[in-house]
This record gives sequence, structure tokens and C-alpha cells, in this order.
Amino acid sequence: MRIAVVADTHDRLPESVCAAIRGADEIWHLGDVCSPIILVMLERIAPVRVVRGNCDSESEWPLTLDFTLGGIRLHLEHIPTKRPPACDIFLHGHTHVPRDETVSGVRFLNPGCITRPNRGAPASYAWLTLDDGEIMWKIMPVQGP
Repeated sequence: MRIAVVADTHDRLPESVCAAIRGADEIWHLGDVCSPIILVMLERIAPVRVVRGNCDSESEWPLTLDFTLGGIRLHLEHIPTKRPPACDIFLHGHTHVPRDETVSGVRFLNPGCITRPNRGAPASYAWLTLDDGEIMWKIMPVQGP
């Protein structure tokens, strides 16, 4: 399964990102969507899972999502916590900085930010590929407007 992972779009989704993630099996948005129209745009590409960020006002969006794919326990939440729930991978946004770090046996992944990167990071999103228990994570710089 090939998943496009985005976070912190803050009302902006460049067409270059939409074009680049065509062909995704799913799209996961890790919060701070801000405008629901962003999800409409993403749903035209692939099924979307979303969690609510601190800048989102849509109360029907969940704060967290926990599920298992291919035997891998996944947790999606906008703001990372120091004590994650029982999971193999904790995906988050909020910092606007890409991350791939294992802490106490949990792999923390952040795709960075498409529109307002932080701490010198490039504007980015990520591809998460789950294949027979293998996990591949690749940060992708945003190309063009």
C-alpha cells in the first residue's frame, strides 16, 4: 500500500502536490487542514484519513486515529506526545519539520509542511509504503507552485 502523507496545509494545497500524489492508495492528512475544501481536493485523488489539528475547527474530525495495516499498528495525531499509545508508528504534524526517529521502540514520522516549513526545512510531504510488514518512508520536497 502506498500512502501520501501531508500535514499543516493551512488552507493551501499546491497543484504540484496534487499532481505528485496521484496514484496514492490513500492520503493521510495529519492536521491543520483549516479549510474543508482541502479535503475535498484530496478526496478527488484517493480516500482520505484525517485528524484534527490545533488550527482546525471541524469538530467531527477525530483528534486521533488508531488502526492496523499489514500487521503494523499506526497512530495518527497532530501534536506529538512524549508518551505515545501502544503503536509501531506514530505519525504527526504540528512542528512543520520532517521527522523519522525511533524513540523507545516507536517510530515517529512527520512529513513536514507543504506551505510553511520551519527551521530551514524545505516545503515537503511524504510517501509511506507498507509492503508485507516492510515500512518505507520518503520525504518529498514540494516542486513548483
